[in-house]
Amino acid sequence: MDQKADAVIIGSGINSLACAMVLQSRGWRVLILEQAEEIGGAVKTGAYTAEGFRHDWAAMNLSLFAGSPFFQRFQDDLMAAGLGLVPAERCFATAFGEDRWLGITNDPERNLHNISAFANNDAETWRALSDQFPARAAHIFALLGTPFKPRPLAKILWRLWRKEGTRGAFELLRFLLSSPRSWLEDSFESPELRSTLAAWGMHLDFAPDVAGGAVFPYLEAMANQSFGMVIGAGGADTVIKAMSSCITRAGGRIVTETTVEDVLIEGGRAVGVRLRDGRVHLADRAVIANVAPQNLAKLVGEETPDYRQKLKRFRHAPGTMMIHLAMEDLPDWQASPELRQFAYVHLAPDMDQMARTYQQAKAGLLPDEPVVVVGQPTAIDPSRAPEGKHVLWMQVRMVPGSIAGDAAGQISARDWHTAAEPMAARALDILERHAPGTRAKIIAQKIVTPDMLEADNPNLVGGDQICGSHHLSQHFLYRPMFGRSDGSTPIERLYHTGAAVWPGAGTGAGAGFLLGQKLAS
Repeated sequence: MDQKADAVIIGSGINSLACAMVLQSRGWRVLILEQAEEIGGAVKTGAYTAEGFRHDWAAMNLSLFAGSPFFQRFQDDLMAAGLGLVPAERCFATAFGEDRWLGITNDPERNLHNISAFANNDAETWRALSDQFPARAAHIFALLGTPFKPRPLAKILWRLWRKEGTRGAFELLRFLLSSPRSWLEDSFESPELRSTLAAWGMHLDFAPDVAGGAVFPYLEAMANQSFGMVIGAGGADTVIKAMSSCITRAGGRIVTETTVEDVLIEGGRAVGVRLRDGRVHLADRAVIANVAPQNLAKLVGEETPDYRQKLKRFRHAPGTMMIHLAMEDLPDWQASPELRQFAYVHLAPDMDQMARTYQQAKAGLLPDEPVVVVGQPTAIDPSRAPEGKHVLWMQVRMVPGSIAGDAAGQISARDWHTAAEPMAARALDILERHAPGTRAKIIAQKIVTPDMLEADNPNLVGGDQICGSHHLSQHFLYRPMFGRSDGSTPIERLYHTGAAVWPGAGTGAGAGFLLGQKLAS
């Protein structure tokens, strides 16, 4: 039996590390157990294609982290531990073909100029939204950063009502409940601007017609304009390296290649964990599980059957396929050479296509024209590749975790082992249409299918990179279920954290930070 810890944390994702740092700042002894060879969950970087080319396995955008309350509190410690962040002035764009494209930067005047090329009225609307953003963002970020419990929520709603009045409060509520399409069509005339913003909803399981999704395109656009985008120097794993260094320097232990078989429960209280090899780690104060709800159900055995059933009913978003490319050069975008300077280029020309893609993936079909997200990190941080070379980070959204068919009727494979190559070719065909000659620049590639993502990190069920749908029935006070948005469970001293817990997915470490504060208070 190993030495006791105050807290045993299962999983080493960004929320686990954030929670550990908060607890250690209050004197807790922390042990983190990770089943994989490498810590970090979906936030890691490696030479997956060829020597000298560093690719972010899943997460690339660290803007949420850089703007998070967690980072504000621990910034000095993290920077001293080697954290490196690189700002991107040209944040994201959508290529529509030929010479048509639209990009959002951290320069408001440039954005107004770009938008006015499509619709002058939209430029005026954009200016008004930009002017309103600081006030509206204060309310939204306060909501996203609070534990969904009656007292703190009541304080936020009270401040909102006092500042905005009844009409303003209900207008914000309407916005939070709106679908991307409804808000975008109410706000803008240009289909191109609507599509450019709607693409961000697809990152978080919000197809254009899904209620509750308007806030994410809005926040991404306005925050990028206000603060720019941030990626990790040398790779997203700079965050994980800095956090783990802070933890181990403070006496914490992080153990990899260690699978937790079950949570030890005595008298309705979690007292530790049992590993697959039979070893036991005891916890004096808390067992914290950063795992997908269905996996937490397995860890608690036959305890609390009603809770276990609710965990099993937690719904996951469709999967994602990653394509990592080592490149001789960046794509030569047909629409404009300026696109080579953007961190992200979306290939999602209209909202109807996004809606169709989402429904096809939900039905188990390989989409006939998937949304392709092209990340160009070496346009921002050249250190990720040998001199003069580049990497491309491609997400194919959405795809099914289990394949029932092909919407285009061209791919007969029903398993990802055999469907990977033809589906990757479909995505590369889309890229080639927008940037002819890109294939000829590929030095090496690595395709990562949904089942590979889940095998590497069991939280990514079916390749769901956000660890659970954010639809309204499973968001806010319902994430992961009603009454448990603060990370509590029916089992005393057992807590739940990670992207499946409020405030959900992303690199902001929100769930771990909130839980750490709660336990350390």
